[in-house]
Amino acid sequence: MFGRTTTTQAKGRAAEQRVAKAAKRRGWTQVAANFTVRGGELDLVYRADEWLVVVEVRYRSRSDYGGAAGSVTQTKQRRIILATRHLLAQNPCYAELPIRFDVVGVDDSNQLDWIENAFLAE
Repeated sequence: MFGRTTTTQAKGRAAEQRVAKAAKRRGWTQVAANFTVRGGELDLVYRADEWLVVVEVRYRSRSDYGGAAGSVTQTKQRRIILATRHLLAQNPCYAELPIRFDVVGVDDSNQLDWIENAFLAE
C-alpha cells in the first residue's frame, strides 16, 4: 500500500493543520513538523516566546475510548522525549530554552482540546 494515504492518516494530517493554524494565531513560530527519528516522532514543534513547545496532535473520532491526553501513554511520551533530544542535538540554538510538552485533541467537529504541560520529561 505504498503511495496511498489512508482515511485515518488524512484525518490526522488535517488535525495537524488545524492545530498549526491555531498556533500561528497565537503568534508562535514553527520550528519543525513531523520530525522523525528512529524510535520517535514529533508532530509539531514551536518557539513560543521563551519556550520550545512540543505538540502531540491526537485525532479522535470518538470520545468513548478516552480523551486525547489519555491516549498518550508513557511509552509514547518516552518516544516524544527521545525525538526531542535528537531535535535539540541537531538544533543547539534551542537547547537552552525551557521545553513544554502539550497534547492537543482534535475531534470530528474540529474542536481543539489543548492541554498545556500534558506531561514532563524525566
